[in-house]
Amino acid sequence: MSACRLPLGPESPWLAPLAGFTDLPFRLLCREQGAAVACTEMISAKGLVFGARARRGDGGGSFGLLATRPEDAPLVVQIFGAEAEYLGEAVRMLLDRGFSWFDLNMGCPVPKVTKTGAGAALLKNPSRALACARAMLAAAPPGRVGVKLRLGWEEPVLPELGRALEEAGAGWLSLHPRSARQGFSGAVREEALGELAAAVSIPVLASGDLFSAEDGLARLGTGVAGVMFARGALRDPAIFARYRAALRGVRLPDPLGPENLRSLIRRHLELAQALSSGRAGKRERAPGMLKMRAIVPRYIRHLPGARRLRGEMVRCESWERLRALVEEFFHGCDP
Repeated sequence: MSACRLPLGPESPWLAPLAGFTDLPFRLLCREQGAAVACTEMISAKGLVFGARARRGDGGGSFGLLATRPEDAPLVVQIFGAEAEYLGEAVRMLLDRGFSWFDLNMGCPVPKVTKTGAGAALLKNPSRALACARAMLAAAPPGRVGVKLRLGWEEPVLPELGRALEEAGAGWLSLHPRSARQGFSGAVREEALGELAAAVSIPVLASGDLFSAEDGLARLGTGVAGVMFARGALRDPAIFARYRAALRGVRLPDPLGPENLRSLIRRHLELAQALSSGRAGKRERAPGMLKMRAIVPRYIRHLPGARRLRGEMVRCESWERLRALVEEFFHGCDP
């Protein structure tokens, strides 16, 4: 994939990395709705390095998360790890494979990540965090590496760490303004976004609790360069179109209305099936099928009958049946 200028600005909303969700079909769906940049699911630096050394680079594992195509650009590969040498080697390997943009995860608070010292656990030791960032920065051309941050593990390490990352050569920073200890609970510290943006000269993207276009517009008021939608995009992939419209002063129809959701789900299913790596047998197509059986109920969980549909999807074994269940569900929603 060729290098290009990375869109950074209020008019260029990003799709955040979301483990288990931001695969190729979902990224393409969000791009069709106006996402200017998309991130992969977070990928283990060690998994990439060991997978390549074991000559499994063309198969599954961490490499399976890198599936892409030309229209999936610009794409930022988010990497996690706690050992600088593996992070640097992973970037060099990905550059050789044609990838251009990278992000170091210092924000994931999930225990299975932090117990390895990676993700938000790096914020416990800013010196180690900087060493990890410098390894990735040294491996990539200038401006190609960003960092996803939280305020700190428990006590804030920003904006000092932000300034150090800028001095090291980071191209951008994105901030979820909660501590790692908070997880996704409690209030975000919106003022921290402005503090970080004022402390550095590189772009800062706002993340965290952006569930509507209006939330995105409000974050711009803190002084950040742009916004990055995460959980809001899972609820409504059209949030990017709504946000872009809101910038122009236009309000689009109800994002959670049945007709809008039916159209989005149809398209997501179409992309998921078309990009499925499975062949003929049920076992071969199980991963894509299982994922959509879990994702569709998320879209319609606020509508009557969602629980029943979820139960029926558990037993669904073909794309045709999956589409039929969706159509039957929305037929019941028609006035």
